Amino acid sequence: MHDHGSLPALGWSEFFTTWSLQPGWLLAVVILAAGYLTLRNAAGPASTVKGWRVASFLTGLGLMYVVVASAINGYAMALAWMHMVLHLTLIMVVPTLLVLGHPLTVIAETGPRAERAMRSLPVTILIHPVTGTLLYSVVIIGTHLSGFMDSMAESTPLMVGEQVLYVVAGFLFLTGAIGEEKVRPDFPYLGRIALLVVGMVPDTIVGIVMLQTERDLYPVYSGARPEWALDAVSDIQTAGGLMWAGGDGGMMLLAIGLVIAVVSSPERRAKMTGRFLDGVRSSRLAEESARGTTEGPAEPGSVDPDSDEALDAYNAMLARMNQQH
Repeated sequence: MHDHGSLPALGWSEFFTTWSLQPGWLLAVVILAAGYLTLRNAAGPASTVKGWRVASFLTGLGLMYVVVASAINGYAMALAWMHMVLHLTLIMVVPTLLVLGHPLTVIAETGPRAERAMRSLPVTILIHPVTGTLLYSVVIIGTHLSGFMDSMAESTPLMVGEQVLYVVAGFLFLTGAIGEEKVRPDFPYLGRIALLVVGMVPDTIVGIVMLQTERDLYPVYSGARPEWALDAVSDIQTAGGLMWAGGDGGMMLLAIGLVIAVVSSPERRAKMTGRFLDGVRSSRLAEESARGTTEGPAEPGSVDPDSDEALDAYNAMLARMNQQH
């Protein structure tokens, strides 16, 4: 078991001066950053990954290392609420920055063979929104509402594995929700927003359970608590509040960002509802446009859904529906 009873009381001084090298994480960050930059440069001027996306990916890697090397990780095994800060950062903030860096596109743009690999069935299944959502939900609920926390408190490899799993689960979930990688099928933006709402469910469940608990949910984990810390139940309740507010709040911010991105881009607006619903809408508008003409039924897709003709047809349809009621 990790003994954190000797840790000094957490204050601002301890927060900013508590660091550990974490060589494994440092090596991983260096390798990922070097690999990303090498592949990005290999594509040359033809790369569609802009500079701000490169900066986002590198910032995500930097933040990932800072979180595990700083007091956030140093005190995470002594304070449940600090452990929750670590979790939320690794599963939400870091993956958001990494996903915005379009790493899959960076790989695909190095050549036809790499692009085929990124479009292969295994990769397609791995980055599918359903896969990411299921993994995210299982990881959030499984690591907080089971005996995992106590098992992790007794195993350093399990603790590191948990941290890696959080980054991977967050990356796969957010690739489906906010990613715009060229190697994956376009997912309607309305569906992306719905995906973020679904992502709030496990955060809310875990947050409420921890917030309302009247007993120590993690007795082994709490056994190494320093004397100056909150009592175990209050600590877990505080962590639950962070999960509920931070998890749901983060999802809401991402959803708002998506809405802004859609509103500000005609290309994204065209992908708001997906091909099927757009096809239905176009067909319906074509039928309505033909009602006032003698040219016969209009062909599906013959009417631009964003044209004045489509707007007039839509208003006429609403007027007829109003008269029927």
